[in-house]
Amino acid sequence: MKTKITGHDLIALGYRQGKWMKNAIDHINENNLENDAMTSYLKRFKLPEPIELHAKPIDFSINIKAENELEEDNVTKVINSMQTLMKTPTLVDGAIMPDACPTGPDGTIPVGGVAVAKNAIHPGMHSADICCSVMLTDFGKALPKDVLDVAHANTHFGPGGRDRNTQFRFPKELLDAFESNYLLNDGQMIQIARSHLGTQGDGNHFLFVGISKKTGNTMMVTHHGSRGPGARLYAKGMKIAERFRKDLSPDTMKQNAWIPFETEEGKSYWEALQVIRKWTKTNHQVLHNSVAEALEIDIENRYWNEHNFVFKDGDLFYHAKGATPLDAKFMPDITGPRLIPLNMSEPVLIVEGVTTKTNLGFAPHGAGRNVSRTQHRKSKTGTIMQIFKEETRGLDVRFFSKEIDITELPSAYKNAQTVRNQMEEYGLGKVIDEVMPYGCIMAGDWQKNAPWKIRREKRKRK
Repeated sequence: MKTKITGHDLIALGYRQGKWMKNAIDHINENNLENDAMTSYLKRFKLPEPIELHAKPIDFSINIKAENELEEDNVTKVINSMQTLMKTPTLVDGAIMPDACPTGPDGTIPVGGVAVAKNAIHPGMHSADICCSVMLTDFGKALPKDVLDVAHANTHFGPGGRDRNTQFRFPKELLDAFESNYLLNDGQMIQIARSHLGTQGDGNHFLFVGISKKTGNTMMVTHHGSRGPGARLYAKGMKIAERFRKDLSPDTMKQNAWIPFETEEGKSYWEALQVIRKWTKTNHQVLHNSVAEALEIDIENRYWNEHNFVFKDGDLFYHAKGATPLDAKFMPDITGPRLIPLNMSEPVLIVEGVTTKTNLGFAPHGAGRNVSRTQHRKSKTGTIMQIFKEETRGLDVRFFSKEIDITELPSAYKNAQTVRNQMEEYGLGKVIDEVMPYGCIMAGDWQKNAPWKIRREKRKRK
């Protein structure tokens, strides 16, 4: 009597365990397959040999240098992390910008990093804040205070979305796009996409009003990403990438797992990213349009760019984790120059530039940080109000939660002039105008008086 084939036998033959194995074993035993017949049947389940990490890091361009001891530590960590990252098998090129700073365990793409992969999308290299971006609207000779006041009344910072009474209309073409992609077409995703439209989140996201140095016109700049919809797509993308990682390259770090573009999952994820990009652009537009409508003023100009996304050029995928695209090939709807904000007391830079071998078609996306929020908070002395007044003198700076977040004040960021100097030194874009600061709105420390925290404190006092 023929011995039954077991899972151990298949593993011994070099096959990896998976859901397919039970049905394959049943088929082999029921049909008494052996020798060449069994080998021929099993070929369809044979996975390719695991893809090894690059033995040495792929070369990448370093467009940053340390100007002091504090920056020395930051730059060292960024370069070390990038070197580990560049062993990922799909990567063929990379770069780091002057605003680069580490953002996770060694081997995680730093903020201010660009990683170029061949035929692969790495969700971990664009992170949960998919399509974090900036939009500028030129309001002509409108008064900056009027623009900031109306914007304050119309925007929304902090967690969650808008209630039904304050939601913006969700465009039908956007709804159709969500419903046509299986990664986006679920009830909760669409509900969040509706309620989060016209919201800006927290952290370093802002609404900035200033005056063009060149024209004297009042300009509004918003900075935020794809909010809940983007975060949900990212979570799905990471799960898909992890399934591929286990089969294709188990030695690759989990945060650097990828989805092969040529697969059904890869095509669907790429299409979903484009829908999220459209949603995010609309998210900016509804806020800017609401200000123009409320003030009954004409929009003289508008342009935008993302700085946290994946850009495709042929079979190459440029993962920009906080890097501004200079090259027009990365932006199909480009309408003007690019925007680089620095901090609330510095101008938003309006730039243009050309692609070089070392910039890969990108510029910095801001000023970056040398230390973590916690380290910065510990380094400050004096009351929160004293620190706030000193760092925002002459500016109309507001926190939506009415609680000051000192980790978003200018001192929390790298020296703006250093970033500008290194932009010039490394050929990372030419400044053609500056939006001089009048004021801005940020989320602030919304967790300080969060309902859950108040309830917890009440329980402690009982």
